[in-house]
Amino acid sequence: MSEINEKQMMYRHSMSHVLAKAIKELFGASVKLAIGPAIDNGFYYDFDVDRSITNEDFDAIENKMKEIIERNEDFVRKEISKEEALSMFKSEPYKIELINELPQDETISIYYLGDDFVDLCRGPHVENTKFLRGFAYKINRVSGAYWRGSEKNKMLQRVYVYGFLDKSELKKYINAMEEAMKRDHNKLGRELGIFTTVDSIGQGLPILLPKGARIIQLLQRFVEDEEQKRGWLLTKTPFMAKSDLYKISGHWDHYKDGMFVLGDEAKDKEVFALRPMTCPFQYQAYLNEARSYKDLPLRYNETSTLFRNEASGEMHGLIRVRQFTISEGHLMCTPEQLEDEFKNCLELAIYMLKTLGLYEDASYRFSQWDPNNRDKYIGTDEQWAEAQDIMGKILDKLEIPYTIGIGEAAFYGPKLDIQIRNVWGKEDTLITIQIDQLLAEKFGMEYTDKDGAKKTPYIIHRTSIGCYERTLAYLIEKYAGAFPTWLAPTQVKILNIADAHLEYARSVKEKLESYGLRVELDDRNEKIGKKIRDAQLEKVPYSVIVGDNEAASGSVAVRKRFVGDQGSIALDEFIKNIMQEVTSKVIG
Repeated sequence: MSEINEKQMMYRHSMSHVLAKAIKELFGASVKLAIGPAIDNGFYYDFDVDRSITNEDFDAIENKMKEIIERNEDFVRKEISKEEALSMFKSEPYKIELINELPQDETISIYYLGDDFVDLCRGPHVENTKFLRGFAYKINRVSGAYWRGSEKNKMLQRVYVYGFLDKSELKKYINAMEEAMKRDHNKLGRELGIFTTVDSIGQGLPILLPKGARIIQLLQRFVEDEEQKRGWLLTKTPFMAKSDLYKISGHWDHYKDGMFVLGDEAKDKEVFALRPMTCPFQYQAYLNEARSYKDLPLRYNETSTLFRNEASGEMHGLIRVRQFTISEGHLMCTPEQLEDEFKNCLELAIYMLKTLGLYEDASYRFSQWDPNNRDKYIGTDEQWAEAQDIMGKILDKLEIPYTIGIGEAAFYGPKLDIQIRNVWGKEDTLITIQIDQLLAEKFGMEYTDKDGAKKTPYIIHRTSIGCYERTLAYLIEKYAGAFPTWLAPTQVKILNIADAHLEYARSVKEKLESYGLRVELDDRNEKIGKKIRDAQLEKVPYSVIVGDNEAASGSVAVRKRFVGDQGSIALDEFIKNIMQEVTSKVIG
C-alpha cells in the first residue's frame, strides 16, 4: 500500500470514530456500537439504534461530525486487560461479544476521542481531529446489515460515508457513482423491462420479462452451438436428487447449508434436494457404460438450472440469486490430455468474453485451498499439492496473469476464477475452470488404459459463459442497456409517419422478420418526433422511418443509435448491412 493510501485509510478510520461519536451525541446513550472499518471509498459504522436513521438525518449527522472535528479533540490510545475491557464496555453488547472471543491474556487497545467517547480499536488514528479539517466526506446511504453478516443475528443500521483526502477526489468519485447509478443493472434492468422481482415470490427469484428472456435465449443458443462445434456433448439431467447422491459427492457434508432440502432425514425414508450443481448428475452419464482411453476426452455440457440458498444479505439483482441458469460442463480426460483440455476450456471462455465485449473487464484468480481449514475440504495434503501444482504449471505456461486466492477453492479442487466487477466495484466470479480428481475417485469413475490397467480420469469442471443471469447483469451495466445489435431484444423499430404509410410499414416489418430480425412496429397515433424519442429511450439499435418517399421508392429512412440520421437507403441494402452486423456479432 502506498504512503498516500496508508494515510487515507488512517484518516477514514479516524473519521469512522467521529461518525460514531456524532451518532451517539445526536441519538443518545441508547445507541449501541458495533464495528466501523475504513473501506475502499470511505468508511462505515454499524449501529443498533431504536429509531431509523434516514436521509433526512444526513445533514444533522454531517454537521455534528464537523462540530466534533472543530473541537480539536485528541485521539488517545491506551492498552488495557481483557477484564478492564469487559468492565469498560459493559453497556456495549457487540463490543462485549468481540472482547469475549479474545484470549484471556490478550492486551487490548482502545482509543479515546475527547473525554467522553471511547472505542475498541487497533488503530492507527490521527493525533487530533484538527488534522481532519481538510478531509472531504459525504454520507452516501444507510442500509440494513446483520451483525457479523449472519441473518440469525440482529439487523443493524449501517451508515456508509464517502471519504477522501482531497475535495476534488471526492467530487470525482461522486460523479463516477452517479454514472454507476445510471448503469446499475438492478435499476436500469427494471426501467427497460428486462426483469422484475415480486415479494410474494421471494428474494433472489427474479422474473425475466420478454426482453430479458429473449437475451438469455440468444446467449444460450449461441453458447450451445459454439460448444457443439468444439466437441461437447449435450446432456439434460434432473433438477433434484436424493440425498444419497450428494453424500457420495461430499456436498451433503460440505454444502448442505447452501442447498434447498426437501424432506426431513429424521422421519422421511427418502430426502431430496434441489441441485446446487450438475457435476454428480453428469458423472452418471460417464458411468452409464465402461470407458477406455479411446473414449477420452469425454466432454459433457448442459444448460443447467441450479438452486442455492444464498443469505438474504448477499443477494443483489441478477448478480447473486437463489435460482439461476449456468453454462456448465464436465470433461473427463487422461493425465496426458489435461493441459490441452484445460487450455481449450480457457480459450472457449476467452472467446465468449471477447464476443460479448467483457474481455477487457476480466481478471484471473488462482483459487487455492486453505490448509489451516481442513474441515472445508476433502482429500489429502498430497492430493491438493499435486492438483495445485498441476494447475499452477498450466497457468504459468499459458502466461495467465493471476492473483492467488487462499481459501477460495472448491471443496474438491483448485480453480481458475475469471472475475468481473460490477459498476459499484463489487467483484464476483463470472466463469470458472477447475481441476479435480477427488470426485472421480468418490464415484468410482474409471477407464481402461492402453496397458489394460484401470485408472481414474481427471475431471475439468468449467463454465463457458458462467451464470446467464449474472452475465446479463454485467451486459446491462457494460452497455448501459444499449446492447449490441445481435443481442438486442428489439433490433429494429419501424416508425410510420402517418396512417397512410401503415401498409408499407407492415410489409417492411414482414420482410425484416423473414431474415430472422427482431422487429417492432410503432403504429401509435403520435407525432414522428415522439416515436423517435421513445425508440431512443428504449435503446433500440435501429429506427427506420417510412413516409411517402420511402413507400414510393421501396426504401427506409434509417436512424442508428448513437449516430443519428443515416438518410434513406433501399430496404434490401439496409437488410444486407444489418445482417452483416448481426452475423459478425459486432459489439462496437
